[in-house]
Amino acid sequence: MQQGHGLSLEGTVVAVAADRGHHFSKPAQARIVLVEGRGVEGDAHTGAFVKHRYLARRQPRLANLRQVHLIPSELFASLSDAGFELRPGELGENITTAGLDLERMPLGTLIELGPTAIVELTGLRTPCVLIDRFQAGLKRQVLSSAERGPQFKCGVLGVVRAAGAIAAGDTARVRLPSSPFRALPSL
Repeated sequence: MQQGHGLSLEGTVVAVAADRGHHFSKPAQARIVLVEGRGVEGDAHTGAFVKHRYLARRQPRLANLRQVHLIPSELFASLSDAGFELRPGELGENITTAGLDLERMPLGTLIELGPTAIVELTGLRTPCVLIDRFQAGLKRQVLSSAERGPQFKCGVLGVVRAAGAIAAGDTARVRLPSSPFRALPSL
């Protein structure tokens, strides 16, 4: 495993999920297909323009920077220590990884997934009130108390730069952008 600027540059896809409907959780799938410039084939958030219900009502022609949602499986372990039991897909993510500190990656990081897919990171997923409706008190657990580092620990969002199929067990390789690094904004 290589290190770059203190970040792990190689990990694994643990699980993939997608849902045609706008539900909080997404069911696990054997594989998903990423479509360049659009997102996860057959997922409710696929499209060139934002599909997040709150944002789409206000700015329907806003570019979709939320095409793919990735969460590190390590988050589930830390939430388990706090008494929350979660499985991949339950926080609405499309891709669950292991070995990557996703929330610390800089803006513009490219994540190569499987043989051909590439996702460019565009921001931190901002946890909304629905996370507490899913499990009471969960939102407080994903807000960072650290003075340095990401504001939220709820995964990252990105856009598809190269198409491809992804399944559990695939590799996830990081290509960092040129310096100077900029922190991922909240989306």
